[in-house]
Parts: sequence; C-alpha cells; structure tokens
Amino acid sequence: MSAEPKRLHVVFFPLMAAGHMIPIIDIAKLFASHHVKTTIVTTPLNAPTLTKALNTTTTTTTTTTINVEVIPFPHSNEADGIPQGIENFHKFNSNAMAFNFLKATTLLQQSLEQILEKHKPDCLVADVLLTFATDVAAKFNIPRLVFLPANCFSQCVTHSLIKYQPFKTVSSDNEEFLIPHLPHEVKLMKSQLPKMMRGDLDMDIVNTKWMEIFVQAMETESKSYGVIFNSFYELEPQYADYYRNVIGRKAWSIGPVSLCNRENEAKFQRGEDSCIDEHECLNWLNSKNPNSVVYICFGSLAQVSNSQLEEIAMGLEASEQDFIWVLSSSEKDDKIEEFEKRVQGKGLIIRGWAPQVLILDHQAIGAFVTHCGWNSTLEGLSCGVPMVTWPVFAEHFYIEKLVTQVLETGVGVGAKEWNRMVEGIKWEHIRDAIRKVMVGEEALELRSKAKKMKDLARKAVEVGGSSYCDLSSLIQELSSYNNATTYVRD
Repeated sequence: MSAEPKRLHVVFFPLMAAGHMIPIIDIAKLFASHHVKTTIVTTPLNAPTLTKALNTTTTTTTTTTINVEVIPFPHSNEADGIPQGIENFHKFNSNAMAFNFLKATTLLQQSLEQILEKHKPDCLVADVLLTFATDVAAKFNIPRLVFLPANCFSQCVTHSLIKYQPFKTVSSDNEEFLIPHLPHEVKLMKSQLPKMMRGDLDMDIVNTKWMEIFVQAMETESKSYGVIFNSFYELEPQYADYYRNVIGRKAWSIGPVSLCNRENEAKFQRGEDSCIDEHECLNWLNSKNPNSVVYICFGSLAQVSNSQLEEIAMGLEASEQDFIWVLSSSEKDDKIEEFEKRVQGKGLIIRGWAPQVLILDHQAIGAFVTHCGWNSTLEGLSCGVPMVTWPVFAEHFYIEKLVTQVLETGVGVGAKEWNRMVEGIKWEHIRDAIRKVMVGEEALELRSKAKKMKDLARKAVEVGGSSYCDLSSLIQELSSYNNATTYVRD
C-alpha cells in the first residue's frame, strides 16, 4: 500500500519591516490558496501584525491555516545599539540605527535553524536582506527563494548601473546619463543615485557598511534557487524577459499580491493598526465624486521636513482638489494644524497608519502622490490610479521612470536628490503636478492608461492568468525538487 502523498510545506521569513512583511503575508496566503502548507517566522512584537492580517477571510478557495512561528529578537546587550522593545525596521530614523538593526537580524540564524529542524519544510522563502538564509537552506538541503520587495525593471536598471557604470560619463550630479542596454531609453541623474552606487570617495562609514550589505545580498541572491517578485508579466514583459534571459536568474512574478485581499475588512487589516476607523474612512470617501480625491502618502520610512509639509499644504490648497493626506505620527507642525481646520470637509488628514489599499481601491480616488516605493506603486497601478511621482531614496527614482516614461501613467513632481528626507519641492510644482493628473485632457489619458493596467493586473491573478500560472509553475517545481516529496494539486 503506497504512502499518502506529503503536502508541500514552505516557510516564509520576512524582514521585520512593513514594506517587506505585508507582501510576504499576502504571498503566504496565495501559497495557502493552492493548498500548500505555510509557516511564517517572525519576532514577538511583529507577530500581531501577521495574526491580524491572517485572521481575515481573504480567499474563497481555501480554509488552509497559516502557521506563525515566533522567535525571540536579540536582547539589547546582544544587538548593538538597538533599544529594548524595538523589533521593526521603520522605527529607526537614521541610517546608522537601521544598519545596526540589520546586523542584529543575523543573530536570528540559530532560531531559524531550530524552526527548520522542527518542521522539516520543503522550501525557505526569505527576504533578500536576510542574507544568512541561503546558507541555512543549504544546511537543510532545501531550496532558498529570495523575496525581493521590488520589480524586474528596477533590478534590470541596477544590473546595468553596476555593470556599465554610465554615471561616470557625466561631469556633474545634475547631468542626465543614459542607462545602457535596456529595452527603453531610460535616463537618470547622478544625484538620483545612492552614494554607495555613485562610488563617492567621501562616502561615510555607514554608507560603506550599507554597500557591504548590498553586495552580500546580491551574492546570496545569485546563489539562491530563484527570486519571487510581487509583479506581473504584462506590467513589464521586456524586463521580466531581460531579468531571466540576460541577467540569467530564475524568477517568478506572482503579483499583484495585494489583490488576494478581496473584502474591505481584509484590505483594512493589512499592516499595522489603522489610525482611522474603517467606516469613517469609507463614509468620507463615499461622500465624494468619482475620481475627485487626491491621496498623498510617502510610505513608512521616508521623513518629511516641516518646511516641506507646509509646501505640500499650500500646493494642495492651490490645486483646489479634495484630498486624503497621510502623515506619520511624528510629523507635527502648527501651520498644518491650522491648515487642517481650514480645509475641513475638503481634506482628510490621517496621522499614522492608513488602510492604503482600501483607500486606493475606492472610486473617489483620482490620483496618488507617491514616493514610488514598489508596494505603493503596484497597489496604485492595481487600482487604476494615475500618479504624481515623488521619489525619495532606495530604488524610488528607477520606479519613477517606469511610471512616467515606460507605462506613462503618471507625472513627476520634480524630485532630483536621493535623500531619505523629503524636502526641496516648492508648492507651485506640487499644485501643477496634481492638476496635471486630475484636470484636463492629459489627466484623462493618464487615467485611461492606468485603468488598462488595473484590468491587466486583475486578469493576471485570476485562474489562467500570468501570475496564477507562474505561481502554479513554481509550486510544481518545488514539489518535484525532492523526488521523495510528491505534492498533489487540486
């Protein structure tokens, strides 16, 4: 009598940061919807974010339970410079502290190994910045898949910048250079690159350490089994092909993963506890006309100077558009409080965490002023919302080029300097960019192209769509990786 087939078991280990945890939770849900046994590993203070999101009914195809394993975060005497009670990347406002946090995550290796020893899974999906995961997976003779909270386009740009170093051909930081050998003509300025990418001789010790992490992440990525992208083929077909065929990496685009959250409750429960009631938010949006509201949010890591907050407020008021503006709880300014009272009814300010997908997916939203983080950008595209692009740091300036030049679903506000602090943009430029995506013929054209992206995104995740097929193919490949493990799909 033959033994009962063993169900495929995948362990997920996200970096403890909102922009990394949220998509991995959605990815785990997608694997579970294909009847894969799934386990997510995290630390005590991050566990509530996972359990809250997992307790919502988000799929109609499975009742598979996702297991959460909690491992201790290193104590303050082990983790250099990390205050007791802080276990999440976005709690830090300096590069030095963020680097120390990443260094501390390496102390989680032994705990991760204990989890793998306990569960004996078939695959480990770990964040790109958790570089030790490749060695851990090898120790247990299972494939390690890298989760990259980015897309194929930005990875192709990075590859070309590193290999050909075109920024060395310009004489000033504000002179444009062409990124060679890409399917489209993409230009950047040297000022839009991180210092560690530019090869500046005056790079400080923290940026030098970040460069070491970046190089190590690329090396472990190349040694891994492959990469999971939160993207979909129709969004960037030439770059998905370039990544696989020119760069030569195995990759699966299985997004937009946020679309696994179909009910309003599931959209509302993504991420941290929202600072606004779900019904209050929806009631406010329901009182507005379709495509009449501008949504402004800079993500969980960027910081906005007080002077820039005031410029944004003036630009919003001058644009004469209704708006929802998300501020971090630490961003406080007397003039903004006066502004909030003055625009009551026309504008809604949310201080802290906002239910972004719930907001973007509402018919009242007509534009998204975004920092061009990939999660936010893809959520905007998935909801058919044209964008005002305001890149800040990381790969944001690359993604801006994708939105404004390749997809043509947004316009830039004029940001030119790679810097974690949002500053330097005058209110007139903010007003003009908002009006360009909200009013007139160009706005209608941008909205039409954004709507097509939404339709393609929704088709990609349906049965038979490109992302659905990529996920199915990946699951099948993992199932046959070890001949002793047979996985029967429905």
